[in-house]
Amino acid sequence: MLIKEVLIVEGKADVIAVKRAVEAECITTGGFHITARTLKNISAAYKKRGIIILTDPDSAGENIRNFLSKKFPEAKHAYIPRDEATANDDVGVEQASPESIRKALSKVRTLEINPREEFTAVEMVTFNLSGGADSSKLRDKIGAALGIGYGNVKTFVRRLNNYGVTREEFLEALKNVTPVNR
Repeated sequence: MLIKEVLIVEGKADVIAVKRAVEAECITTGGFHITARTLKNISAAYKKRGIIILTDPDSAGENIRNFLSKKFPEAKHAYIPRDEATANDDVGVEQASPESIRKALSKVRTLEINPREEFTAVEMVTFNLSGGADSSKLRDKIGAALGIGYGNVKTFVRRLNNYGVTREEFLEALKNVTPVNR
């Protein structure tokens, strides 16, 4: 699988994991302390080929993703589900299998310039995505199916709306994630 965009990952171990899964050029951020030179390189890639942000499914990775999203609003986003990026009590892209990386890259999404207000936090209760004992697990599974990653209710709703998830896509994912699969 050849990726034309440049992948933005956090570290060198992530590059190794990505290269086991796909043929792609990568730029590492070096964690959250992104240097001016690294930003310049990311900017050049963004303008010439486009970028896909593939950070770790943890709070640090989310902070890096949010920072880069503000600087590069038309960047694409790929999310590896947390349970597929965890090994040896560590969470990160480098822990993911080649198949999990390929699957995440097959579900790339771009932030909408004008986010919709299709979904609300209130209706998440109706779908057992908020307030239930298994709500967190269910959001995680649906986020993986839709390629938007895991988030608390507020983050989950924001991603549904910002990544242009349609009602039909959402209901299909909900239907396919049954209690047996949780």
